[in-house]
Amino acid sequence: MTRAPANLLAVRSLLLTHLNVDKDVSRPQDLEPNEVGIVGDAQHVGGYHCGSDRVVDGDYSVVESTRDRSGLTLDASAVDVGMFTVTAGGRTHDLRSFSVWCVQQCVAGTADTRDIREIIYSPDGKTVKRWDRLGKRTTGPSSHLTHTHFSFFRDSTKAGRDQTPLFRRYLTTIGLIEGDDMSAQAENEIHQVFVGLFRGGNSMGRKVDPDGAGPATASNSLVAKLDYTMLRLDAAIAQLTALSDKDFTDEEAIVAGVLAKLTPEKIAAALPPTVAREVADEIARRLAA
Repeated sequence: MTRAPANLLAVRSLLLTHLNVDKDVSRPQDLEPNEVGIVGDAQHVGGYHCGSDRVVDGDYSVVESTRDRSGLTLDASAVDVGMFTVTAGGRTHDLRSFSVWCVQQCVAGTADTRDIREIIYSPDGKTVKRWDRLGKRTTGPSSHLTHTHFSFFRDSTKAGRDQTPLFRRYLTTIGLIEGDDMSAQAENEIHQVFVGLFRGGNSMGRKVDPDGAGPATASNSLVAKLDYTMLRLDAAIAQLTALSDKDFTDEEAIVAGVLAKLTPEKIAAALPPTVAREVADEIARRLAA
């Protein structure tokens, strides 16, 4: 039967930990456990809340994307988030503002949204909108006036990919939890560099060919700059290797330098009296012989 996968259970746990403010008392502003769902109830027929045992012929959650077709398992691949209101950073936040923020991140193409297929939500409690990565639909059922639906491409669920970063970043952004040292912008920039370098596409002016046929040249590109940097690094390593093979010890020069500084006066001053007497006697004996 359809299962709730571990990576989406982690999302559910994260949201309930921080948005269910008083876990001992049910309050209207709290996000309650029964308001964060993964596996669809009996009324769900097909869709991302259903696994392979409950999808239907032509199910949009399977047929519209190769990522879904290749990732279909018994796992559900969606999370519903219900109503909540929380105060953090001197401001009030709720399901509406949360949903709009998440959609904005998807539109911006942040790294932590790349596995989200769609978000069905209401920005005002009156109209239902849908952000669809595939551009198939723009709205949804009226039930989404009171909850927001997140669909994840099934291959990411099958892979067990961590889906908490987006939601953790939201909680950090509104000041409900402390974040790490790296900003969302920095994470996204790193992701874009990675995509440009290793997954093809334009990378700051230069086309990257993932098939190895050879990228087109460009005067101001990230790849060109990396090529230059690696060239200089290789040259520096070659120079260090060459130097490591040389013997920089000149014993004769060292001895000559030491002796040049050892005058008779310095030698005599450095010798203890008894040793000096012995040296003088030995010199006298040799001269007499």
